[in-house]
Amino acid sequence: MIRTAFTRRALCVALGTCLLPMAVMAQERGTKEEAKALTEAAWAHVKKVGAEQAFKDFTHDKATWTKKDLYPFVMNHAGVMLAHGANEKLVGRDMINIKDSAGKLMTQDMIAVAKKGEGWSDYEWVDPATKKISGKTAYVKALPGTEQFVAVGAYR
Repeated sequence: MIRTAFTRRALCVALGTCLLPMAVMAQERGTKEEAKALTEAAWAHVKKVGAEQAFKDFTHDKATWTKKDLYPFVMNHAGVMLAHGANEKLVGRDMINIKDSAGKLMTQDMIAVAKKGEGWSDYEWVDPATKKISGKTAYVKALPGTEQFVAVGAYR
């Protein structure tokens, strides 16, 4: 009986140690709802401070604009990245023909969503936490009076 209790306790400790990183990782994941809310906040920030300042903020002010694994990015309808909260090196790059792992022209899909005003765009992307291809969905919202949109993606 003592041995069984010890074995159960040891197993619980071992499982807890193994599962704890997954629980922590799950807490660090942004949800679809949070992605949409951050997109709305980014959109409002553009309206408040202007595109030039907002795009700088999204790219450089990670303390304000990165929430868990969520961050805003901005593109124009030609597929050029105008701001990116996770990778500054993408700013200025032509992304129009970027395909996901399934061959979907993901930038073109986001542009199509933006031309309708707003909505979700689904694609496959490498998850930096697992290094595996995972489903991702971005909430895309057009910036009125421009051929630009702001978006935030969340892993599904």
